[in-house]
This record gives sequence, C-alpha cells and structure tokens, in this order.
Amino acid sequence: MRAVSEQKTRLLSRADITLDSERYLSTVDRVIHKYGVDRSKLINMLQEIQREFHYLPRQSLEALSNKLGIPLSEILNVATFYHQFRLEPLGTYVIHVCFGTACYLKGSPEIYESIKKALNLKERENTTRDGAITVEKARCFGCCSLAPVIMVTSSDESERYVHGRLNIAESKKVALGYRTRALSNIDEA
Repeated sequence: MRAVSEQKTRLLSRADITLDSERYLSTVDRVIHKYGVDRSKLINMLQEIQREFHYLPRQSLEALSNKLGIPLSEILNVATFYHQFRLEPLGTYVIHVCFGTACYLKGSPEIYESIKKALNLKERENTTRDGAITVEKARCFGCCSLAPVIMVTSSDESERYVHGRLNIAESKKVALGYRTRALSNIDEA
C-alpha cells in the first residue's frame, strides 16, 4: 500500500518530494554505517541511494555531503559524470527508444521525436509533468530483425515490454497507452 501511495505522490507532484525526509535521511545513515566516512566509497554510496529511490534525491545528496564533509558540488560532479546516476525521478513507465544501427536506419530518431511530441515533452524534458512516462534514447537491444524497436519498462523494472516493427503512428499510440495505464493505475489506488 505504501508503494502505491508513494507512486501517487510522485504522479501528483513533480517536485523533489516523492518520499518523506525521514526516509531520505535514514537511507543515508544506513549507507554511512555500511561504508563509513570514506570519500573513496562515494560511488558505492551513490549506487545504494539510487537503488533505494531509483534516482538521487537532492535531500539525500545534501545529507551525504554534510556527513562526509564533501561539498555538495563535488558530489554532484561525480553524480553527473557517470551516466548510471539520475538526479530526477523516473516516470512510472520508461520508454527506451533503440538508436542501434538497424533501428536508426529504420526511423528511430523520428519515432523518438514523435513520442516526445505526443507526450508534450519539450527539448530538454524527458519525463512528463504528471510523472507517468520518461522517454530515453537507448543502444541496441539485440532484436534488430524487429527494427525499429522500443522497450517499455516500469521504473522499478518489474515489468518489461518490447514493441517492434513500429511506425510513427503506432509508436505514439503505444506511448499514450502506457501513459493512460500509468494514470489509471493511480486512480484505482
């Protein structure tokens, strides 16, 4: 029930408030207890925090900065240097558009742009304002015979769907379908 409540909060408000402050801080305390106050373990600590929240909440980074005695700017430098770290929460569903060679040649750039347009995402935006969908470019999924391909995952990666041989209209329909699904799951809760 708590997971649904947290998901509902994320969908209703996109500020960095998806979880309460106590959980952010207790996670940092647990990570510090595990690794100690050791700057060389910063990447491990960031990985643990992200595993917990599926992104790096600012409150957690500020707490980590205070406890380790490392300026927040240094922690942010590390977090933004490595592609694996996220500073923003993911949508309920993440649409990964394959940009591998076969998919690229069969129109994935146009599909990517059309999905973003259908979801009203501006140039630098990847997640819808309601928190339902995140759209990302991805590398080859290994199913080139189905090009162009999109993979849709839930933000916790408990669900994974592959859609292949798509055209622009079909890809928009798929994206809007997942948005509707994300929002209807919240309404039912």
